[in-house]
Amino acid sequence: MTHSIVAPSLHDLLGIAPVVPVVVVNEVADAVPLAQALLRGGIGIVEITLRTAAGLGAIERVAAEVPGMVVGAGTVVTPAQVEAVTAAGAQFLVTPGSPDRVLNAALATGVPLLAGASTITEMMRLAEHGLEAMKFFPAEASGGRDYLAAVAGPLPHLRFCPTGGITAVTAPSYLALPSVACVGGSWITPKDAIAEGAWNVVEALARDTAALR
Repeated sequence: MTHSIVAPSLHDLLGIAPVVPVVVVNEVADAVPLAQALLRGGIGIVEITLRTAAGLGAIERVAAEVPGMVVGAGTVVTPAQVEAVTAAGAQFLVTPGSPDRVLNAALATGVPLLAGASTITEMMRLAEHGLEAMKFFPAEASGGRDYLAAVAGPLPHLRFCPTGGITAVTAPSYLALPSVACVGGSWITPKDAIAEGAWNVVEALARDTAALR
């Protein structure tokens, strides 16, 4: 089933919320109430990863059933996954890295792409492909806020969505950097809250997170 959903620009995506929830869904049935809880809390964007078998179906359900939520696909690591998630209605793609085959397949779709980079060379390579905004991953393990602050010296035109190990406590320090448009985080959608269907918990965390900016 192919959805004809107009994807927002990458610039618009990065401005939707200060934090992009990075979600691992184990049950497709959890996807819609989860997305609705995020929306009620003021977060209108979500990255659903392909780390579980439910990921693809979850993306399709949210794309079809939750108006107002911009849903993207995370942990996209093969050209086949690029094809599958765009057919499912993903409005943006997120990759942990940027090898040629995945990068070219993602760019060919025309869907906004947050490609992963953790080194200066990778960042410059993505910029050569016309990507001036990218995912910095894994953020904390790759040098964290101080590393990104240093990168801004030689590459002041690039913007980042750092993801990986960021918490509610450390997010504000990243967001204070001019080069950081938003951060990715999993603390907004705790595994236990999803498993228990505690959508009020997710909504409250989303509300607190939306107030970061």
